[in-house]
Amino acid sequence: MSIHEECGVFGIVSEKPVNAAEMAYYGLFALQHRGQESCGIVVNDDGVFVSHKDLGLVNDVFTKEILSKFPKGIMTVAHTRYATTGNANRNNCQPIEVNHQKGKMAIAHNGNLSNAAVLRTELELSGAIFHTSSDTEIIAYLVTKERLKTDCIEDAVCSAVKKLEGAYSLIIMSAQKLICVRDPNGFRPLCYGRRPDGTYVVASESCALGAVGAEFIRDVEPGEILIFGKDGIESRKEKSEGRKKRCCIFEYIYFARPDSVIDGISVHDSRIRAGRVLAEIHKVDADIVIGVPDSGLDAALGYSRESGIPYGIGLIKNKYIGRTFIAPDNRNDMVKIKLSAIKSVVENKRVVLIDDSIVRGTTSGRIVGLLREAGAKEVHMRVSAPPFLFPCYYGTDIDSKENLIACHHTVSEISEMIGADSLGFLPVERLCDLTGSNDICTACFDGNYPTEVPFDTRKDRFERRLSEIGK
Repeated sequence: MSIHEECGVFGIVSEKPVNAAEMAYYGLFALQHRGQESCGIVVNDDGVFVSHKDLGLVNDVFTKEILSKFPKGIMTVAHTRYATTGNANRNNCQPIEVNHQKGKMAIAHNGNLSNAAVLRTELELSGAIFHTSSDTEIIAYLVTKERLKTDCIEDAVCSAVKKLEGAYSLIIMSAQKLICVRDPNGFRPLCYGRRPDGTYVVASESCALGAVGAEFIRDVEPGEILIFGKDGIESRKEKSEGRKKRCCIFEYIYFARPDSVIDGISVHDSRIRAGRVLAEIHKVDADIVIGVPDSGLDAALGYSRESGIPYGIGLIKNKYIGRTFIAPDNRNDMVKIKLSAIKSVVENKRVVLIDDSIVRGTTSGRIVGLLREAGAKEVHMRVSAPPFLFPCYYGTDIDSKENLIACHHTVSEISEMIGADSLGFLPVERLCDLTGSNDICTACFDGNYPTEVPFDTRKDRFERRLSEIGK
């Protein structure tokens, strides 16, 4: 078990038709790290929606032939998915499209609703029929219900989000407007920028703006609803009162790309700071500091700078393994295929190994084993996150304590289990050093949840529910 990335959302809106699908393709490519299970694009061609969605990586799903079938459009919404609610199947691919009495809508969602089960039950009892097991369809239903009672899509969205709890960064497209929403706690990132031709671009991360030539303008604020229409941009903040900002700290530790800036904070710089804190607290005599590619590299550099121990590239990652790769039966072989140690760098050396997290411990043990096989004299593991002790209800793929090694073993026991000479985690109380503020969610480390805890947290809870009802 490992921590998986979030979903990525992307959208554009232009005054005149542009190559919207191609632009979305490049935007999704920049957000591929946030989800590798499925992806989709919906283009708005003067009110006509043209879409394509499927399981797989962006490059596999959107071939030149597929992209050539899209018309130019004034708007588009796109999504790359890792499933945190609902399993990976074609029905759950996003964006979700809805045709209703007042028009069309397409919606892309990054996050996880903590009150999804309650909302879905209410909707089902009122006659709603669900075609997916994703909580995004719940949002689509709520917006549609409100739209049938309101004069405009933005009023419908404002009414619908008042019923949502948990994490949701949304891009919603109607025939004439593109609407962006970030939940009041700001769990997941969302930002927008502008291209030289005047096209506005919205994305989960700023790295996707640069991929299509857009200049970053600002982050969407927690609780803010941005409406892009013919009259310009309108900002509404109808659900931001009384909520404290709680951006997921794991965005900075692992999820986001290092070149992204979230809420004014460089992801790269935050990881450098994490490494510095580790070096300050968990000192060790060693010859070289190396990081586990990719998210451990920046923290390793920070550790090296703070400790004075030389930084080196001791592990190489095979970047060409995609979802279609045929994995070997032996999981130990899989680690060797993904990673390899550079013997000349680590042989006869006391190595400080930096990684972003330890979940179950099996992968960490195999990486330590690789270094031992390459001749490392000592391996001292340092982790740029605290131990995982609690489930996450806001999108990180940790739905129970069952597979969390830190829930069942002490640090010294974990160190022995993974074969390290020593082990050190980043303390929970120092997480604020990464961002320079306490406006972060640390619930998976300390159990301090910003919202009510849901009663059913299983990733496949809606699939299980259907099978249980049928008995």
